[in-house]
Amino acid sequence: MVEALVTAGVALASVGAVYAMAAARVVKQYERGVVFRLGRLRPEVRGPGFTMVVPFVDRLQKVNMQIVTMPVPGQEGITRDNVTVRVDAVVYFRVTAPAEAVVRVEDYRFAVAQMAQTSLRSIIGKSELDDLLSNREKLNQGLELMIDSPAVEWGVTIDRVEIKDVSLPETMKRSMARQAEADRERRARVINADAELQASKKLAEAAKEMSEQPAALQLRLLQTVVAVAAEKNSTLVLPFPVELLRFLEHATPPRGAVEKGESGEG
Repeated sequence: MVEALVTAGVALASVGAVYAMAAARVVKQYERGVVFRLGRLRPEVRGPGFTMVVPFVDRLQKVNMQIVTMPVPGQEGITRDNVTVRVDAVVYFRVTAPAEAVVRVEDYRFAVAQMAQTSLRSIIGKSELDDLLSNREKLNQGLELMIDSPAVEWGVTIDRVEIKDVSLPETMKRSMARQAEADRERRARVINADAELQASKKLAEAAKEMSEQPAALQLRLLQTVVAVAAEKNSTLVLPFPVELLRFLEHATPPRGAVEKGESGEG
């Protein structure tokens, strides 16, 4: 009798151990457990740590709650200004409702990936090339809203969407390079012309001041001579005032008058 009780106890303990091993589950810190009992969703979501389920009756499905980084393959499209481009992006999302992510969509990762590709092609068609190159923050926000709207029903929240790269045809790259070069040349000419205008105004003011003081012109001439002579040049070009030539012309008597004077004295 005692041996039968011992045997029954050992068998019961063995069954209990097997049951415990079959029912024991461990949910990690970054996971949540969704339980299905005979195919029906249980309302409670199992948190991280040790948990128990009914063997052969319950099925525990773990859902990762970490932020997922999903690259979006490059999508080709034609912009609103008829330029063919290839754009790739990256999507950051996470699951916020584990039960809905399991029940409402077969594979939420695949669903988000397809929605991101479709939205990216739509953004390319609605945007101009300049917006894709210089106004990416606005496009990122629009792309995020387009993906997040259906993803909320799947228990997924889109944290951020970033356009990574915009690839252009080689002909378009050369055209943009020529345009940028022409724009830089235009700005250089405008700056040079503005400098010439400012310099001409200053020179006009200086000429006006010197016309009121004739000695200032002579002093400026001497300063120029000193500056040129400091370079140790073998040839020195010295400007000669026209007023001085006219003074010498009036001061020197004509040649005929000089000859008549000499003949009279003789």
